[in-house]
Amino acid sequence: MKTFPQLILMICLISSIITYAQNNYPQNYFRNPLNIPMQLAANFGALRTNHFHMGLDLRTNSQENLPVLAAADGYVSRIKVERYGFGNAIYITHPNGYTTVYAHLNKYFNALDGYVKERQYKDEKWEQDITFQPGQFPVEKGQQIALSGNTGGSAGPHLHFEIRDTKTEECLNPLLFGFAIPDNIAPIISGLYWYDRRFSTYEPGANSISVKKAGNIYTAGLIQVNSPEISFAVKAVDKANQGFNLGIYNAELLMDGKLIYSFKIDKIHYDDTRYLNGCIDYTKFIRDKMGIQHLSDLPGMKLQNYSLPNENGIIKLQDENVHTIEIVLKDVKGNTSRLTTKLQLSKVSDKIPSTAKTIMANQGKTITTENTEITFSKNAMYDAVNFNAYEKPDTDPNAVSNSIVLQSPYIPVQDEYTLKIKPNRKLTNTEKDKAVIVLDYGSDKNVVKVKWNGDWAEGKFNRLGTAKLLIDNNLPSVSSGWAEGALVNSSSLLLKGTTKVGDIISFRAELDGKWLRFARVKDNFVYTFDEKCPKGSGSHTLKVTTINTAGNTNTQTFMFKR
Repeated sequence: MKTFPQLILMICLISSIITYAQNNYPQNYFRNPLNIPMQLAANFGALRTNHFHMGLDLRTNSQENLPVLAAADGYVSRIKVERYGFGNAIYITHPNGYTTVYAHLNKYFNALDGYVKERQYKDEKWEQDITFQPGQFPVEKGQQIALSGNTGGSAGPHLHFEIRDTKTEECLNPLLFGFAIPDNIAPIISGLYWYDRRFSTYEPGANSISVKKAGNIYTAGLIQVNSPEISFAVKAVDKANQGFNLGIYNAELLMDGKLIYSFKIDKIHYDDTRYLNGCIDYTKFIRDKMGIQHLSDLPGMKLQNYSLPNENGIIKLQDENVHTIEIVLKDVKGNTSRLTTKLQLSKVSDKIPSTAKTIMANQGKTITTENTEITFSKNAMYDAVNFNAYEKPDTDPNAVSNSIVLQSPYIPVQDEYTLKIKPNRKLTNTEKDKAVIVLDYGSDKNVVKVKWNGDWAEGKFNRLGTAKLLIDNNLPSVSSGWAEGALVNSSSLLLKGTTKVGDIISFRAELDGKWLRFARVKDNFVYTFDEKCPKGSGSHTLKVTTINTAGNTNTQTFMFKR
C-alpha cells in the first residue's frame, strides 16, 4: 500500500509525462506560406552553433523574390530590420493564440514597406524593431505579405518560418501543426558513444562504438565499460525525403526494457535556446563538425520541456551482468529507427583526481592569473571543467597585455562571464579611450570596447579562447565602386566597409546634406536608387561617417552623377 505522499509523487510524475507528450496543436489551421510545395532545408530543433534552429527553413528553389503568404488570418504585430539574425522579418498575430514569423525577406508588401521606410527616415536609422496595433495592418490567410530573400544571417535564399505561442513567446515545432510535407524516411544513425560519468563529459570525453545498419535496425557489439557510471550519446540525422540533414525530433534510451531517458523537441524559448550546448558533445561539434546528442542531462543543462522529469539518463551499473540497451529515434511522422546493443561492466578503472582549477556546474567561480581575473556565474558551465588559464607573451605591437589563454574554445559557457585584464604598462587617458579586448575563439574573433574599473580593463564574453588587451587607433572606412564624380547608371550604390580591429558599429550617410537610407548587408552598405536620388538629378555629394568598436570616427566624401 502506497503512502499519501508517494501517491502525490506518482500523480505529479504522471502529469509531467502527459504534459511532456501532449501535442494539442490545431491541425491544418495554417497554410503553406509559399506557393510552391513545402520542402525543408532545416527543421525545428536542428543543431546550430550556440542554439537550436527555432523554425522551418523552407526552400525557395535557390531563388529570391518568391511571394510569401500569410499562413492564416491575423494582423502584422511586429517587423524587424537587422543586419544579422532575421534580416527583414514580419510577425503576424492570429486570433487562435499563435504568432507566425517570416524571416530573411527582401521586401514587405507595399503599404507596410512604405510605413517602415517612412519610420526609417524619421528616425534616421535603418535598423528597426516596430510593433503595431491590431487595426493597422490586418491580413487574410493567403494574402501576399512579402517577397522572399536572403537577408540577415542567411547563407542562401530561403524562407525561415516560425510558429510561436503569442502569450509565452515560446517557439513551437511547426511540423506538429499538420503541414503536408511527405516523409517516409526514418532517422539515420551513424555513431554511438559512451562517457565515463564519474568525470566531466569534457574529460576524458567520448568513447566511440561502431554501428552496423540493416534497414532501420542498427546494432553494435558488446560494449564493455570500465566505469560503473556511464551515459550514451548518438550521432544521427533525419532526412524527410529531401536530402538535407535535419535534426532529430524524439529519442528514447532503454536498458533492459525500462525507459531511462527521453528527449522530444516540441517547443523552445529563445531565452533557453543556448542550452543546446548542454545537449550535445560541444567539443566534437565545434572542433570536428560532428552533431552528437547526449542521451542524458548534463548537470548545468536547464532547458525546459526537453527531457522527461526525474530521468537524467546516467546508467549506474551495480553488477557485471550483460544488459540490453535500446535506442529509439523517431521523427514527427512516426518513422522510427532502433539501435540495440549489449552493455557490461568490466574491471573498474581508478579515478584520477584532477589538480586543475575545477569549475563545477551550478557553482560560480573566479579564476585568477598574475594579470587577469575571470569571473563565472553559477549558470556558466553545463558540466565540470578543469579550467586552465595562463598568460603568454603577445607579439602584436598594439597589444598592451600578454595573451590570456582561457581554457579552450572547445568548451562552452551558457552566459556571459566577466574578464578583467591589467595592462602591462601605464596607459594615457587617450589610450584607455581606444582600448579593446580581443577574444580569438578559432573560427572568429569577438572584440569589445573596454569598461575601465580602476586599473583593470573589463569586458564580457560568452565564449572561451585567447584574449588580449590592445589599443586600436585605426580608422574605419568605406570604399566605393565608382570613379570620383562618375555617372552611376546601376540600380544601387555599394560601399564596402573595412576596419582593422572589431566592427563598424555606426554608419551614417548623407546625400547633399540629408540622411540617406543604406541597408547593411554583412560588411557592406547598399542604397537602392529611389525618389531620393532619381535619374537625371545631376551631381551629388555623399558624405559617409563611420565609427568602429574602439570609437574611432572617419568621415569620407564621395561625388557622383545621376
